[in-house]
Amino acid sequence: MTVIRELWSYPFMVNAFRAGTIVAVLAAVMGWFMVLRRQGFAGHTLAMVSFPGAACATLLGVAVGYGYFAFCVAAALVIAVAPRREAGQDAALTGTVQAFLLACGYLFVALYKGFLGGVNSLLFGSFLGITETQVVVLALVAVVALGVLAVIGRPLLFASVDADVAAARGVPVRALSAVFLVLLGAATAGASQITGALLVFALLVMPAATAQLLTARPVLSLAVGVLIAVAVTWGALTAAYYSPYPIGFYVTGFAFGTYVVVRAVRRPA
Repeated sequence: MTVIRELWSYPFMVNAFRAGTIVAVLAAVMGWFMVLRRQGFAGHTLAMVSFPGAACATLLGVAVGYGYFAFCVAAALVIAVAPRREAGQDAALTGTVQAFLLACGYLFVALYKGFLGGVNSLLFGSFLGITETQVVVLALVAVVALGVLAVIGRPLLFASVDADVAAARGVPVRALSAVFLVLLGAATAGASQITGALLVFALLVMPAATAQLLTARPVLSLAVGVLIAVAVTWGALTAAYYSPYPIGFYVTGFAFGTYVVVRAVRRPA
């Protein structure tokens, strides 16, 4: 409690904990469906896309948050609505989008004439400088995204478990997939502001994967994933405050350690 009181005595740390908690909840819920739907590559691509988005925003002289959301949501829409002539082309399309936008990111960095000292924070995250406005924006995004997910949750779960049977029952599988990808893009954009572009995937996949190892019950698994993500984020914020290392490392390290421990405990004898 002494440590918590010390951390929360600084306004920037209060904002960091608020933003981190919002991001952890949003990323854990979206990541749970992402892992269930085996769309890890799509999530990884959206995480990578946040880097060129932030670089473009820096080049244009606007807040990086605009770049995160614009590029992540746009990439999600492209992946969702682009036609596939043959089955199995999703990975090829996703990889193509990722490669092109990553190249654009490096172009934006090269075009920027000033000192781009914030590249490390764009890639690996930073809890310094999180404003109350950013917290409010993240809260609004989380409310909208989770609200939409609550509406489509049951049919999306059905389509995630067995898409063919769901389609035969009249569930709009393709439309649900498109909506979910857009929500995943928004969640990725929000989480990137805390973890950075390269390590946002840690909050999306590892708490959800760990929770699904612990229980197969959907509601309980979702709750466990959220608790793990919040605990990892709070632990990472505390560790980053007392050390010179980026928060993204601690988020990834704590999440990975939790997954390894659970995996080892549940390993068949």
